[in-house]
Amino acid sequence: MKAFRCRVCGAQLFFENSVCVSCGTALGYSREEHDIVPLNQSGQYVDSDGMIWHICRNLNLSGCTWLARIKGEQCDSCALTRVRPNDADLEGLENFVPAERAQRQLVVEIDRLGLPLRSRVDDPEEGLCFDLLSSVSQSVTIGHADGVITIDLAESDDAYRERVRDRLDEPYRTMLGHFRHEVGHYYQWQLVRSDDEAARFRALFGDERADYQAAIDEHYANGAPAGWRQSYISQYATMHPHEDFAETWAHYLHIRDTIDTAVSFGLISEPPADQRFREQVVNVWMPLTAALNGVNRSMGKEDLYPFVIASDVLDKLDYVAELVGANTAR
Repeated sequence: MKAFRCRVCGAQLFFENSVCVSCGTALGYSREEHDIVPLNQSGQYVDSDGMIWHICRNLNLSGCTWLARIKGEQCDSCALTRVRPNDADLEGLENFVPAERAQRQLVVEIDRLGLPLRSRVDDPEEGLCFDLLSSVSQSVTIGHADGVITIDLAESDDAYRERVRDRLDEPYRTMLGHFRHEVGHYYQWQLVRSDDEAARFRALFGDERADYQAAIDEHYANGAPAGWRQSYISQYATMHPHEDFAETWAHYLHIRDTIDTAVSFGLISEPPADQRFREQVVNVWMPLTAALNGVNRSMGKEDLYPFVIASDVLDKLDYVAELVGANTAR
């Protein structure tokens, strides 16, 4: 994440700050300016064009600090949420807060990449929306279908998520990771459409027309194939080309965002703009994660990035980076 600074006193801010702890200024996040901005005594922000912005109505519900165009309305990120827990579901609402936080971070990442992001309201056929469902009284399956991303809010609970991670023998499982993975399915659906693009996709990931349910059954019956680390970023990626792409997409976002964060905080120099992504992974990401993993170990914690990136995975990451670059909003 960007290293934000208070425009009033210059103190360091973090993405979710609603108030500057140094000078007490009320704050909001401006999606248009990609920055945290100060609010006036009326709780408004007036931009350089004279437009008045208002704090999102969900500040007290989900901790959202984003700005909305109309007083009493939702911000752009919250408007992507189609379904949330009802007000009587206290456990669901508690888990709703970190899920919405992860969703906002995802929107920032998509904006930074320059990818088109249409809501379900603006594009009922192919727009994006999120159903953030409580599994307190119903079974919820995380997934994507034609622009609708479903998230199980139980995954916001650290203890629950760790039990699932351990049961599935996963090295890494976070709410933000779920959002990144599922939006990978969405952008595959949106961006891999032409015959030429489909051919490039299949050369790397395999034929996505293979029976998905049969692939699921095979994966959970027999696990990942021997030697999977030579071609896949995770065991889950071996299940089906759709999942291989989504896992690769998620790691592309993991890597991009962490490198950008490290640059913003002055830990590393910004990679050259003309450098291929695979070169950034080899020359920047691998040394950075080796150092960060060492820091985690020195604190008695697990590795921050417990993955090995083989040459075939580098090719897939490079493909995702090229796909993003070819489809950024002009």
